[in-house]
Amino acid sequence: MSYYALKHVHMTFAILSGALFLLRGLWMLAESPKLQARWVRIAPHVVDTLLLASAIGLAVWSSQYPGQSPWLTAKLVALVAYIGLGTVALKRGRTRQVRALAFAGALACFGYILAVAVTKNPLVAI
Repeated sequence: MSYYALKHVHMTFAILSGALFLLRGLWMLAESPKLQARWVRIAPHVVDTLLLASAIGLAVWSSQYPGQSPWLTAKLVALVAYIGLGTVALKRGRTRQVRALAFAGALACFGYILAVAVTKNPLVAI
């Protein structure tokens, strides 16, 4: 697989991951029983695992690593925030208001990650 093919695989999984998170977050806000569907509990883990694997492949292939490349470091820090806020939004938030705020914060982190990926600039203004 070429670098550009792997990059497109990574971008596809990033979009799928974000779309699934958005869908799950909207269902959470609507208190939909669809959140309990088996595929809804499994698919995000599969997509996110493939997203992470493709990210590691891209980093190795391009010899650009977090800590060495500021934009990758920013993406990694934002990813940790996104995961933390996402777990609060979808599972750990005690009230609907806390979940909604965490959901909004996670979406902002996701937008930042996308913007940094496109511009390769950690100081990008969204």
